[in-house]
Amino acid sequence: MALALEELQKDLEEVKVLLEKTTRRRVRDALTAEKSKIETEIRNKVQQKSQSKAEFDNEKLAFVVAPITAGYTVKISNYGWDQSDKFVKIYITLTGVHHVPTENVQVHFTEQSFDLLVKNLNDKNYSMILNNLLKPISVEGSLKKVKTDTVLILCRKNAENTRWDYLTRVEKECKEKEKPSYDTETDPSEGLI
Repeated sequence: MALALEELQKDLEEVKVLLEKTTRRRVRDALTAEKSKIETEIRNKVQQKSQSKAEFDNEKLAFVVAPITAGYTVKISNYGWDQSDKFVKIYITLTGVHHVPTENVQVHFTEQSFDLLVKNLNDKNYSMILNNLLKPISVEGSLKKVKTDTVLILCRKNAENTRWDYLTRVEKECKEKEKPSYDTETDPSEGLI
């Protein structure tokens, strides 16, 4: 049984890595469902072991995570953002988020992205992944704050006093494509009759 539990832990870690990398909603939903199944299997195996009073290696027990108990995951798409000299601030409004336990609000930062997961808020999970940030951030200096009905993500800028015109590189590319191009070589009155 220890070997099966160890294999489930490895499966769970790999699913987590894939969840961090996915950008497609359907794929993310499928991986989130699979993650929940694996967590349930792990919890059931741990309960079976404790019921049979078998010895259990505490090191492996540390890898067991609290399973997601809510019904389904809602993808967060509405947010606001601002910046200061040191931080890029992302504001996410979630009614009642300040009432859930702090361990239910999790943020994972990388140098170019962050992933927010709010577990069991009004019997739902809420998820937001923001990839391809405009500039690299400091993983160690970034943090989250839970306020009344709001989650505040603070992404620490690597270079202070640098201004971000956009939040992500994709947003920058889209906005730059929308800008009209001007031909400076032709006479502007040429099209007039």
